[in-house]
Amino acid sequence: MSDLKKMYRTLQQDPFPEEMTIELGGQRMAFRKRTWEIDGETKGLRYGENPDQPAALFEPVEGELEIGGVKLRGPGQGLVCALTEQHMLQAGKHPGKINLTDVDNGLNILQYLSAKPAAVILKHNNPCGAAWTDEGLATALDRAFKADRIAAFGGAIVVNRKLDKATAEIVNSAYFEVVAAPAYDADALELLKSKKNLRILQIPGIEELEKLAGQPFLDIKSLMDGGMVLQFSFCNRILAKEDFISASAEKDGNAFTARTPDAREADDLLFAWAVEAGVTSNSVLFVKDGATVAVGTGEQDRVGCVLLAIGKAYTKHSDLLAFEKTGKSLFELKLAAKEDDSLAATLKQIEKQTEEERGGLPGSVAVSDGFFPFRDGVDLCIEQGVSAIAQPGGSIRDHEIIQAVNEATPQVAMVFTGQRSFKH
Repeated sequence: MSDLKKMYRTLQQDPFPEEMTIELGGQRMAFRKRTWEIDGETKGLRYGENPDQPAALFEPVEGELEIGGVKLRGPGQGLVCALTEQHMLQAGKHPGKINLTDVDNGLNILQYLSAKPAAVILKHNNPCGAAWTDEGLATALDRAFKADRIAAFGGAIVVNRKLDKATAEIVNSAYFEVVAAPAYDADALELLKSKKNLRILQIPGIEELEKLAGQPFLDIKSLMDGGMVLQFSFCNRILAKEDFISASAEKDGNAFTARTPDAREADDLLFAWAVEAGVTSNSVLFVKDGATVAVGTGEQDRVGCVLLAIGKAYTKHSDLLAFEKTGKSLFELKLAAKEDDSLAATLKQIEKQTEEERGGLPGSVAVSDGFFPFRDGVDLCIEQGVSAIAQPGGSIRDHEIIQAVNEATPQVAMVFTGQRSFKH
């Protein structure tokens, strides 16, 4: 067992060269490998996705790429790839690929959420909890954490405002591997450094993230045969409530139009669609009062996404109730309840309350990264008390989907985004 633990602490010998160049149609962009001197040892990435995979991080340093009249992101715009030892306020050990890609996907989401203090907690390159609010950063992080305490364990926190002491106290209340912010108050940094295994990253560019929102980067997918698929990265077109499209459709000469979301629903849908940009497809997520309730990711069918998200909402709701009532997680409580009749009674009460409150879903909104091919997924959302839905639109059954929300009591709102948000 000691040897197995050792492999996670061992730095791979990085075989990658110091420089890399991409040439596309005569245009060239030069990259330099990023290394850091930590504890007297100069190395790059600790390892890739797994400890037996050597990896390297490269930063664009020269040249630019313009394709189809669109200038892609390049030198001088670095965030994660531009991290130096100075930005690693507490390094712990050389970072691995997953540590940095989680932070990167947090930035991918936060580029669309600059209007309010926001926090995202990520695990395995997916958000497990996210929130934004005018009430301050600490409240945003608290809501993001409470959205999914289970998945947040060992995750990465990324925030879009200077991190203060109140927020640091929330970070220190549980186990996290990484926290990234544009800046830190001195007392907050001192508190965070008491957690010796916490990587603390300062990324000043977070303060200007919104400037990148409309500019794509070159997204490269490598195939197992060595081939490559190049594409422009996804750019969210829903940057304001007014960007949503009225949900309407025609069938057999009949027109169908859905209710327009009210101000609260529209604000939650705007936030939810921004978070959706960082969720692995197929996906459906629920949001309420500026915070995720549940994130259903990676399913093969649309109705399966909804079922997964609903199941997660119930589990996370029960877990939060268990922690608030007993100081134990839901699963710790279930184990203890086998030997303790009073805890068994508490568990039964929590399960009943969760069912009565439908996992906290009533009044939430839902977004889907792809259109609903059938009304089954929409009907499931309605059964759980969802009040508004945003989805790309474009299904041959859009009229049936709109009928579903119009038949609901009370009537459920729906808007189209006019774009799909798949992420593979």
